[in-house]
Order: sequence, then structure tokens, then C-alpha cells
Amino acid sequence: MPAPAPERLLDREYRLLLVGVVCLITVVAVEAMAISTVMPLVEEDLGDLWLYGWVFSAFYLGTLVGVVAGGRTADRVAPVVPMVTGVGIFLVGLVVGGLAPTMAVLVAGRFLQGLGAGVVPAVAYVCVGRGFPAALRPRVFAVMSTAWVLPSLISPLAAAEVAETFGWRWVFLGLIPVVIAVAALGVPAVRSVPPSTTIDPGRVSIGSILVVAIGAALVLGGLALDQPVPALLIAGTGAAVILPAYRALTPSGTLRARPVLPATVLTRGVVTYAFFSADAFVSLSMVAVRGTTARTAGLALASASLAWTAGSWIQARFSLRWGPARLVRLGGSLIGFGVLAMALALWPEVPIGVWVVANMLSGLGMGLAYTPLSVLTLAEATPGAEGRATSALQMSDILGVALGTGLAGVIVNVGDRWGLTDRTPLLGVFAVAAMMAVGIVVLAGRLRQTERRLTATPVP
Repeated sequence: MPAPAPERLLDREYRLLLVGVVCLITVVAVEAMAISTVMPLVEEDLGDLWLYGWVFSAFYLGTLVGVVAGGRTADRVAPVVPMVTGVGIFLVGLVVGGLAPTMAVLVAGRFLQGLGAGVVPAVAYVCVGRGFPAALRPRVFAVMSTAWVLPSLISPLAAAEVAETFGWRWVFLGLIPVVIAVAALGVPAVRSVPPSTTIDPGRVSIGSILVVAIGAALVLGGLALDQPVPALLIAGTGAAVILPAYRALTPSGTLRARPVLPATVLTRGVVTYAFFSADAFVSLSMVAVRGTTARTAGLALASASLAWTAGSWIQARFSLRWGPARLVRLGGSLIGFGVLAMALALWPEVPIGVWVVANMLSGLGMGLAYTPLSVLTLAEATPGAEGRATSALQMSDILGVALGTGLAGVIVNVGDRWGLTDRTPLLGVFAVAAMMAVGIVVLAGRLRQTERRLTATPVP
């Protein structure tokens, strides 16, 4: 009797869900990429420069709440319920942002946008866990990663054109019909994913979620202060607030990197810290230190996005053969080499082209290391509690980005206050990122036990 044909990503039973999930993530990515482009025009119109950074921080804080609430709710009810709720909150945030009379109202709108934007990927992860077999998940996550590439290349240019032609408010308001159209396509597909029937994962800990958000706000707010003593006191208080709540919302043993799921969650935060803390200062390094144009710096950043996607597809092809520990170790090594190359490229004797190569190495490493951690989480999650596990993963993910960029900003600000050359603090930023990359390589050894859980029929 002939063996059954292997399941494929575009088979009829998976096609609609794949398209629906990817479309929902893409529209969130478009908005996330567009806002940084138009913020100078927003500030010129609304003023309150001191709230400029909080336009971005509020989005991160909302996302923190959204990923935990969305993922855990999806364990208790059908995933379509939190997905519709998240899309609705995102739409409200777009309306508030587009009509904001002051910068403070815009910050509130950005929090709502982040809240909705956090729910969407959290529920999407649950849909991947329940809607696709294990052998297809690496490719699904590769497609989801690709959904961020086109927005990263097109959104800044499109947002600038819309803002110059119609005004910055239409960067928000113009997305409303797009979101509604995408939701009309994606929500019916998500409706096909059933609710959990295996276990009752317990109540969603709203208090712990809010405590994490408040603690993160204190850390980010403290890091933004110019006075070192108040900055350390406020940021330290925020860290003390975050730690117990983080323990409550993540698998037991996460901070000790206990195999396997706890180590996976911790590793994700280290990965995002290493990559984004360096990536956020590539443009500053190239323009302020090497004297390049912003366009050249944009080319280097775009190369990282493209390489990230390439890495995601490479891991999708070899995930079952190589195993997650090997992929994460290789990815961490490439991030480390890329960051070290960035540090070397701060000197004028090094060709500018090295920046592109360095960003490609770092992006390729992210593609290899990032997605296997998502696959690992679904493989190790208790059936019916995929949302609890993936929301913890994404919370760690966001904290890694926020703390990585925030602490790197502190290093640069301290260097500026001490009168150091631009190169010196940026060397510190890249050195810390390289040390975190070493941490990725070390933590990869805690993921080995999972490889036996990922055996499945390879996808040709």
C-alpha cells in the first residue's frame, strides 16, 4: 500500500487559515513600520517633544499587555473571540491616533494600537499550534516572518508620501478601511480553529499583566532621564516590580533557564536584546560616525530584514534535520559576528560596505534563531495551553527589545554627557550586544531535549 502523500502548506485545509493569519499580521506590521517615518511631522504639529519617545514606548507597553491577555484568553475560548477583540481595539487606536488633538492623546492611541497589535500575533501563534501539523509549523512561521519584510521596505516610503500629500493623520486613518477589509478575510479563517477542550488553564492574570506593563514603564521612563541617580532609582524600582510578575507569567524556572520550555522563553528575550539593541543604533553609527547618508544606512537596515527572511526559510527547510539547538546556536553565532563587524566598521579605515555585510550576518542569525524558538514553544506547550506558552514567549520577546534598546540608549546618553566621541559609547552598545549573542550560544544547550519531540514527516 503506497504511503500517504505528505501534507503541504497550501493544501486546501490549511490554505485559508495561512492567508488569513498572514494578512492580519501584515496590516499590524504596516502600521508599526510607518509611524517612525511621520513622527517628526507629528511633533511639529502637536508639540510636546518630551512625549516623543512615549509614542513608541506606549505601543510596546500595550503590546506587552495584549500578547499575554490575548494568548491566555485563546486558551479559554475560541481564538476568533480574542482576535476580533484585538482587531477592534487596534481600530479604535487608529481612530484615536488619527484624530489626536494633543501628543498625550496620541500616546493613549498608540497604547490602544499596541494592545490590539499584541493580541493579533499571540492568537496567531495559537492558530498555528492548533491549525497546522508539527511538520508544517517551521514553514508557517517562515511565511509569517516574510509578512514583515514587505512592510519594512514599503511602509516608510508610503507613509512619507501619504503624510506629505494628505497629512500625517491619514497614516492612521487611511489604514482603517484596510484593517476592516483584511479582518473580513482573516477572521472567518480563524473561526475554523477550535477552542481548547483538553485543560482549563485558569484565569487570565490581569493584575500580573498590568504590573509587568507598569514595571516596564518605570524602567523605560527611568532610562530616559538625564540625571543618573533618579534614573537608576526609577529603573531599579521598575525592574524590582517586573521580576515577580514575570515569574508568574512565564514557565517555572525561566530565569534559571531550566530545560526545555523555560529556557526557550528566556532565550527568546536574549535573542531580541542582542539583535535590536545593535540594530537600533546602526543608522546613528553610519550617519554620525562614518558620515554616510541616511539612504545608505537604510540600505544596510533593509539588508538585515531581507537576510532575516532568508534565515527563516533556511530553518524551515532544515529544522527537522538540524534540530532547534543547532539552529539557535548557529543563529546566535552569526548575530555575534555581525555585531562585532559593526563595531569594527566604526573606524574610517574599514570600507562602508562592511556595514551591509554585518547587518546581513546579524539578520541571517535572527532568521535562524528566532523562528525555531516559536516552533519549540508549541512543541513543548501542554495541549490546550498553547496561548499561555506563546504569550510568555512573546512577552519575553518584547521585553528583550524594549530593555535592549533602552539600555543601549543609556550607554549613548552617558557617553554624550561625559563628552566622549560618538564612537566610544557605540562601541559599548555593540560590545554588550555581542555578549548577549554569546549568551544565546550558551543557552542553546538547554534546548536539546526538545529535539526528540519534533520528529515528524519531513515536508518535501
